[in-house]
Amino acid sequence: MPNRTYRGPGDRQPKTITDRTCNGALLPCTGVFVSGYQLDQATSATGGRLALLGARDWISNGFSSSDPLKEPYEHGETGEAYVLEPGQTYRWAMAAGSYTSGQPLTVGPGGRLAAAGSSPVVAYFDSKNMTLLAGDLADVVIA
Repeated sequence: MPNRTYRGPGDRQPKTITDRTCNGALLPCTGVFVSGYQLDQATSATGGRLALLGARDWISNGFSSSDPLKEPYEHGETGEAYVLEPGQTYRWAMAAGSYTSGQPLTVGPGGRLAAAGSSPVVAYFDSKNMTLLAGDLADVVIA
């Protein structure tokens, strides 16, 4: 199964953190802060070491109708978080709104990306212009 969180470039392996547990039920493809022992839901672009929680691709075994991008990690479960690297493309859950290609984005409630305004820019919208519902996924390039 192809990686559905890290989008590229495809000529390298992304760096991940796999030795921390989730502090709460956390949805894949949302921003998290990495601490010494756990992954906490990010609600802004500042306040900790920002990473992106990976999809639970291993739960879909062909016999399940569950979408690994919509299945939350459970509290205490070991998560996989992507170390964000400038210029790399990831699939990230978005806040509801209309977005344009190249638009600056920041982390908002629930770890979702939203229009940056005057907040620190984390990424740029890397999909065609579109209107999204809360939680819809879109490709973004890390700033």
